[in-house]
Amino acid sequence: MAVLRRVAWAALVVGSGAVGSGPVYAEGNCTTVDVDFMPAAQSNNPFAPQIVAWVEDTNGNYLETIFITEQTGTYGIGNRPGRADFNSGPAWPYGRRTMVFPIWAHRHGLSWDTVVFQNGDDNNLSHPFNQSSRENHFCRPLTTSEPGWDAMSCASAVYTDKGVLAPAMPKSLYPPRNDVARAVTDDPSVDMFAVLNPFDSVSQATPVPGTPATVSWAVPESLPFGNYVLFVEVAREFDMNGTYNPTVYPAPVGIPYDNYGAPYRGQPSVLFKVPFTIESTMTSAAATDYVGYGDPDGIDGNVRAADGTISVDVPGSGATRLALVSQDSTTYRVRVTSKPQFDFEPPAVPAELQAVDVTQNKATLAFVAPGDDGVTGRAKRYEIRYLVGEDMTAANFDTAVIAGTSVVPVNAGGYQTFELTGLLPETEYSIGIRAFDDCRNASELSVLKFTTPERTVGQVDACFIATAAYGSVMANDVDLLRRFRDVMLRKTVLGELAVESYYTFGPAVAGAVGESDLLRATARRVLSPIVDRVRGFSVPPPKQ
Repeated sequence: MAVLRRVAWAALVVGSGAVGSGPVYAEGNCTTVDVDFMPAAQSNNPFAPQIVAWVEDTNGNYLETIFITEQTGTYGIGNRPGRADFNSGPAWPYGRRTMVFPIWAHRHGLSWDTVVFQNGDDNNLSHPFNQSSRENHFCRPLTTSEPGWDAMSCASAVYTDKGVLAPAMPKSLYPPRNDVARAVTDDPSVDMFAVLNPFDSVSQATPVPGTPATVSWAVPESLPFGNYVLFVEVAREFDMNGTYNPTVYPAPVGIPYDNYGAPYRGQPSVLFKVPFTIESTMTSAAATDYVGYGDPDGIDGNVRAADGTISVDVPGSGATRLALVSQDSTTYRVRVTSKPQFDFEPPAVPAELQAVDVTQNKATLAFVAPGDDGVTGRAKRYEIRYLVGEDMTAANFDTAVIAGTSVVPVNAGGYQTFELTGLLPETEYSIGIRAFDDCRNASELSVLKFTTPERTVGQVDACFIATAAYGSVMANDVDLLRRFRDVMLRKTVLGELAVESYYTFGPAVAGAVGESDLLRATARRVLSPIVDRVRGFSVPPPKQ
């Protein structure tokens, strides 16, 4: 499939007639295009911007996507189960965000089967236990009053419905997620998700707001010298102003769990455009202003002309989602530099990879930085991937899960650290890291294995056993038990003792239950009469 895409792309370039004769590269010679930008922080909005960058020729023919943030490129937020206007929140698991990059989505020329819930109910955040599997990236939906909302983190292990490909539905212009290994409760089509997603190699974590970022693109040998255009589309949830806000785009009503999350649909994506030239000498071009914005609903790929509906004077909002940078006598929000390279020596292997600190849900790792050429200079970027319960090797590295972390390279010999978050307790991880230089020369693989410690008793505020048995903290019966615990049991001394006892033994039991289909079925049978009895009480709904 990838080969067919490259052949089609090469044919498009050769047939476009928009550029001159192609370069003749000697061994180790290449041209790289560096794209510099800096995401801007927005006051009172901790949600990071989503960014995609792609190249077209001067006739408007799409050539290649060179960068996409991993929420869309790896974790498939544009094509996942659930209605597009579902509320949002920290690491929100459901709702296809068809409006994240509408211009790019209508330019790249690809389409995929739409992913829907296995039971076909697009309106419900809850999902059946026998259609749910362990979730390694997203959190469960939260209400805005829960502690996890401000912490921007998952409070406990989560089970989600990974969905099913629906060929009969209109096609999606976004790829499905490619980080899932199918479990027995997942639909068989989940095995196809990673195969269908072509953006794995250019998908990276969102650069930290306020930190300069550089994306490097090694120009294919078949691409002729000539004039091209770089586009950068930037989106951000909860980016509200007087035109785009919850009054105009409110939360859905009349659906289960409509009090979870918050309306996220603020200002639409904005577009930056930088014409640039690839030739035998270094060239540079820049843009300071956005040229337009995308459809707020993601319905079309038209570029709407810049106007007063988009904020231009609020840092991190609207047209200023990318900060204005002054560097090397140039002011820019996006800068493109094309330069010839001659580089045949790959970086050295990242050395002395070690775990500095490992907790239940997070690990801090460190290594000694390689150079761009062996142990000289500075590597261009790192690629970090992991496997669970399986040894990492050079043979399986490219199919392993991309770690959601970004490491800015330092000079060779420097000490580098990074964090892996969202880990599971009592789980063995195998981490692999390799370095790349300007011409995509890759280092040898550095590998480390570690096991996270066991669960800490009483640390998580959740219905442990019920969650493990039913497959999701959002299952209706689990929610009923949680409300009964909070509203009824905690109001009596005996009830409080029962809750504390449950918190003492629950996590360990839930760990075993959640990992065994037989134990999950047995736990459901045990819980069934309790659930029936609780239904006999008048339990108020959860607080809004």
